[in-house]
Amino acid sequence: MPPSLKMDFATEFKRHVARVERGLDQFVPPATTRPVRLHTAMRYSLEAGGKRLRPVLVLATAELFGIKDESALPAAVAIECVHTYSLIHDDLPCMDNDDLRRGRPTVHKQFDEATALLAGDALLTHAFALLSENYASELSRALTQELADAAGSRRLIGGQMEDLLAEKKADATPDELEFIHLNKTAAMIEAALVMGGLIGGANEDAINTLRRAGRHLGLAFQIIDDILDATADTATLGKTAGKDAKAGKTTFVKLHGVEASRRFAGEHSTAARAALDELPGDHSFHAALVATMAVRST
Repeated sequence: MPPSLKMDFATEFKRHVARVERGLDQFVPPATTRPVRLHTAMRYSLEAGGKRLRPVLVLATAELFGIKDESALPAAVAIECVHTYSLIHDDLPCMDNDDLRRGRPTVHKQFDEATALLAGDALLTHAFALLSENYASELSRALTQELADAAGSRRLIGGQMEDLLAEKKADATPDELEFIHLNKTAAMIEAALVMGGLIGGANEDAINTLRRAGRHLGLAFQIIDDILDATADTATLGKTAGKDAKAGKTTFVKLHGVEASRRFAGEHSTAARAALDELPGDHSFHAALVATMAVRST
């Protein structure tokens, strides 16, 4: 990618992230809200940072379809609330039992398990309140359906369940691995693109194209996560490195090795870019994001 495009992309990405941060401050109850401990824990996890990939995709995709105001912001915050809830619960002792997330102690370490559980519950619930309160009925229903499906028992939560069931499983299959990755990770990235398209009034063909792009981008993103867990260090990642192998998780690296996993990630990145090329308008930001995600180190 030429340096000028990198600079343009970095500037644009930071612009969208800044919008997300303002939205989180605007649409999430302040830490002083009663009960203070609960709202402090919600804010603690949300304000720890992270890539903000999902809300940025909502905002950038809405812009791609002509939305120049901040009408996509509540939906962007909603998807970040759901994503953050999933991380809080994923880190709990009964799940992955992790001590570090986004470079900070996990919520159950900073507070306690019960507070972490309730903070995650509250963020999940708040996401759907945002969609019901900030959009007209037809759009609200479409956004709610998209996010609920992506976060539900057949997708995000189902992928998490199969991820747990596959731990230390010696005979895990590629089909099981794909189900985990498609649903635990790709579903929410797909939903982010589709929600931005819905807000922008994209037609059915464009929505289907966004869905396909999101599926491939999500798979590439998770495969790279698998590679980084096996090859990077904790300080770089901001979360515990090597935990997948220690837990015996079913990952692309475990089933296929690092080099084959890199190839698979490249293939899915290429497929995501090809799908985006079918969309109308200037989708250079999305194309640059796919390229950046393919070579990320955190």
